[in-house]
Amino acid sequence: MRLRHSHTSPFVRKVTVLLHETGLVDRVAFDTVDGWSEPEALTGDNPLSMVPTLELDDGSSLYDSPVVCEYLDNCHDGARMIPTSGDARWRVLREQALGDGILDCAVLIFMETVKRPEDKRWDWWVDLKRRAIMRSVDRLEADADGLAGRVDLGTVSIAVALSYLDLRGAVGEWRDGHPQLAAWHAGFAARPSMQSTAPPA
Repeated sequence: MRLRHSHTSPFVRKVTVLLHETGLVDRVAFDTVDGWSEPEALTGDNPLSMVPTLELDDGSSLYDSPVVCEYLDNCHDGARMIPTSGDARWRVLREQALGDGILDCAVLIFMETVKRPEDKRWDWWVDLKRRAIMRSVDRLEADADGLAGRVDLGTVSIAVALSYLDLRGAVGEWRDGHPQLAAWHAGFAARPSMQSTAPPA
């Protein structure tokens, strides 16, 4: 398998953390690509020119991090990162959706405040996305006890999202007023899978 990726994409990081946690990392080759430049190596596999894109051994490809993660979770013999049924499955999928939603908002803020020309920036839009992020962080603080002691795609998604807030500074210091979540994140971020996938500063 070959993973087309970028070093700063948090959606890629979610996949690579899963690869490390499941022992699959040595089964995947990594191809660094710049989706913004629409390279043929990427668009041939994914017409959206987005990462992560996973090229399978038969030459077909999968894309969008939830799809890639679900496929990879069926490629190992260890404990599942996505439970197969019951309340635990829905909890993990809900947490993945919340983590990905935080990332979507943070990426949009980055695009608006960094990529868009200053005279065309829309402050109302940025504030809307920041409020969505902070409501999500508030919810995670309230639910922090339920994150403890778990390593699954839900907790990976949340840890990666919070780390991306640190990388891009989308909402300033999210830890203020969220001590339990901050403590949980500090512990999870120390895992080897998180350390080895940290993006460049």
